[in-house]
Amino acid sequence: MKLASLGPRICIVGPSNSGKSTLAEAIARKCALEPVHLDRLYHLPHTDWEPRPTQEFTALHDAAIAGERWVMDGNYSSCMPQRLRRATGVILLDISTPLSLLRYLRRTWFERDRRGALDGGRDSVKWAMIHHIAVVTPRNRRRYVEMIEGLDLPTVMLPSAAAIRRCYRRWELAR
Repeated sequence: MKLASLGPRICIVGPSNSGKSTLAEAIARKCALEPVHLDRLYHLPHTDWEPRPTQEFTALHDAAIAGERWVMDGNYSSCMPQRLRRATGVILLDISTPLSLLRYLRRTWFERDRRGALDGGRDSVKWAMIHHIAVVTPRNRRRYVEMIEGLDLPTVMLPSAAAIRRCYRRWELAR
């Protein structure tokens, strides 16, 4: 599928640390779309990933999806229905759990300037996040695939890190 067929409002979903923010930034540059990182809307800046109050996040989310041209990365299933109603295309990334865990540790220990990071925030290894990646995310995989298959939107499923790399080349995206 051509990148242009996903339209001007693209959702990128998938497991933590699968490369959603990096892909969103690359697509935003290529297609002149506004990159929206849901982690930045959900968490308070200048914190160690402290969540905002629910109503504040929902208001920020709904304001972002009201835009005409965006690429949005993140899951946050509480707001998924209204996001998908506005979307013109969806990309599902699905890397393996071991790779997701490895990327999580790499980003918390070594990456200081990463895409999607909180403004002024800091990353640290958290057992809750390791549990989320190792236990919760594998249970969500099937749900995300079923959700994507049930959409009446152009969709792209990228079931591995190799598939994601091929997609970057095919769409001529720069990291």
